[in-house]
Amino acid sequence: MVAFCLLMVGCKTRMEAPGSVTMIIESSPNNLDLRVGTDAQSERVGGQIFDALVKKDEHYELQPWLATRWEQPDTLTWVFHLRDGVRFHDGRPLEAEDVAYTIRSLIDGSLVTAKGGSFAAVDRVEVRDRLTVVVRMKWPDAGLLFNMSDGLFGVVPRGSGKDFGLHPVGSGPFRFVSAVQDKEVIVERNHDYWADQVQPTLAQTTRKDEAPGLVASHKIEHVRFEVVPDTITSALELKKGSADLASNVVTLDMVHTLEQEPNLKVESGPGSPVVYVTFNVTDPLLKDKRVRQAVACAIDRQAIVDAIWRGQARLANTLLPRGHWAAAENDELAQYPHDAARAQRLLEEAGFPAGKDGVRMRLTMKTSTDETTRLMAAVLQQQLRAAGIRLEIRSAEFGTFYADVTKGAFQIYALRWIGSNEDPDIFRYAYGSGSFPPRGGNRGRYSDAQVDGLLAEAAASSDRAVRTRDYVEVQKILADGLPGIPLWYPNNEVVHTRRIGNVRPRASGNLDFLREAEVTGDAVR
Repeated sequence: MVAFCLLMVGCKTRMEAPGSVTMIIESSPNNLDLRVGTDAQSERVGGQIFDALVKKDEHYELQPWLATRWEQPDTLTWVFHLRDGVRFHDGRPLEAEDVAYTIRSLIDGSLVTAKGGSFAAVDRVEVRDRLTVVVRMKWPDAGLLFNMSDGLFGVVPRGSGKDFGLHPVGSGPFRFVSAVQDKEVIVERNHDYWADQVQPTLAQTTRKDEAPGLVASHKIEHVRFEVVPDTITSALELKKGSADLASNVVTLDMVHTLEQEPNLKVESGPGSPVVYVTFNVTDPLLKDKRVRQAVACAIDRQAIVDAIWRGQARLANTLLPRGHWAAAENDELAQYPHDAARAQRLLEEAGFPAGKDGVRMRLTMKTSTDETTRLMAAVLQQQLRAAGIRLEIRSAEFGTFYADVTKGAFQIYALRWIGSNEDPDIFRYAYGSGSFPPRGGNRGRYSDAQVDGLLAEAAASSDRAVRTRDYVEVQKILADGLPGIPLWYPNNEVVHTRRIGNVRPRASGNLDFLREAEVTGDAVR
């Protein structure tokens, strides 16, 4: 039906300034201030407005960015040497005082932010000179550097207050222009971007070496992030050409249909984001781990990947991406292959016998209105029925859904980690006892003293072998206690019109490809 609808829609012509593109996003960013915004849209869009101290490469190793180098003279001291010549979008120079202010605002209580927990080990920040920042720690924390990486951290001008996210001023490749909640965010290229001088990508203006008769290419000058919560509408906009790009937005069956359109192209590849479900372990029905294990056994993950993702996803047994240095091997972790009979036995042991109607318990799962998530939830609803679990689905627009999740007003929810799961600090952030909102992302209120101890030991060590051992042990405990279920790693699927070229999606699912992507053709389409 979706394919039929798409094929019935004719092309729509519109005028637009050269270099302008429209990119679809599923929801408005909650807060473009990267000190506060923790949702995927905040980190993806905000990551184009701000720069971090360090940047993750394709192997999730941290490379110099605003910080050209750093050292640890002892386990409680970090010294960062900043790049000279970087300016904020309003022309002010980015200096050590700005970096120090950014970090202090995360720990001094001036902001209500879940990211504060990631800097709990910071005691104080000192400015040694214009381009040198010294961070003094209360205790060693090897994860500090990752928490200062792209998408998670953005340096703000000193003095930026709690409403800064309404009019953000960063130093990144794009500058903020305007935003309307639930409608759009507009950014424009920063022509004074320092990295274009240090790491030149493509020519800023029309290429001089175009062959005769070919249409000139430009880098993207303006991006309008259009909020389109409905997946079918998103697909139709791409089909009509009223939108140029969508990254991991449309469902896989729609991707397959759109791939046949002569004016569209799909870029696909393995991704690091992980889809997961979280349990509220304080809920009376879910506090027994056997119930959570029963839910895991009732889920046929491969069937969902095959049906909804068309095989374009890989099963996950941990939050960390495949091949990560701290990821446990599958054979080290408790496994829950699809087994409805085992699920029933676990529920029986937990004190939930089947009623006359075969129902053992009723649970509610909250999701956003994202179409793929809703499809997944509908399949889960049918799969859990075989184990005697009646699952009610409650979908809400993202802001409402995310507020409920943060408050703990749920039994089960489904989301995805994007970027944050590329470092083992994700386990502290998602499952540490000190990471209950608003201090972190432990929304299911899971607490385990052994996990806390292992995480503290791993963070305090500079020996990667020790850290790997501790993190693998954490993953073993989590696989048994199951406060949440890692489901799968979806492929990155970027659909774009052929007007857009040189689109190279990153494994992390961020929007860095916008920096080097090109716009070809005239302004009419």
